[in-house]
Amino acid sequence: MQKRIIAIGGGEIKNKTTLKIDEYVANLAKEYAGEKRANALFIGTASHDSMPYFNSFRKTYTSVFDIKAEVALLVYGEMNVEHVKSKIDNADCIYIGGGDTMFMLEKWREVGLDKMLIDAYEQGKIICGLSAGAICWFKDMYTDYEIMRGKGNDYVMEKGLGVLEGTCCPHFNEREKDFCYNMQKYNIPSAYAIENDCALEFVDGKLIKSISSGGKAYLLTNQNGQITKKEI
Repeated sequence: MQKRIIAIGGGEIKNKTTLKIDEYVANLAKEYAGEKRANALFIGTASHDSMPYFNSFRKTYTSVFDIKAEVALLVYGEMNVEHVKSKIDNADCIYIGGGDTMFMLEKWREVGLDKMLIDAYEQGKIICGLSAGAICWFKDMYTDYEIMRGKGNDYVMEKGLGVLEGTCCPHFNEREKDFCYNMQKYNIPSAYAIENDCALEFVDGKLIKSISSGGKAYLLTNQNGQITKKEI
């Protein structure tokens, strides 16, 4: 069974700016589900379990693609861990929304959801995530969590789950200048940079291709402080 992650740099599912990517993910979920109706699980921990966010997800995946949409609620104690695990077990596709990356990872580790999601990935379930939900799978993440929490004005490098090697920057169309500066500052040899409305597909830990709904993705390399950009 192939292990697959679709990492989306950003975009608005509510406004359907990522629709081409969502269609690609939906087709993968249907293929994984086989003859039964596909089931997609939305995890919105990074947005503090925002129900309007889930409703936007459901309107796209159910109304447009006829996939059953479920939600896992962790932040306010609506669901116990066993209930969430059963939802993961029943899912063909797991979609992780954007928001506060470090809050999300802290909450996951608190209840053991990080290990459950890695197990789901190892089982071959389709894993998809946007922004925080995309960068969390990498060894290193470029995140704005200090800005979101009012603790600073700078983006920072933090450790992710380490399922995918390397560094990833989301929203690259908005953060290019700052991220390239930090590549030089921290002597990062290479990184994936994904714009809004674009995604990278990784199969068995290897980059396969980009999927565009209007945006682009790049492989950045740092040679003696000189950053070069190659479109993927």
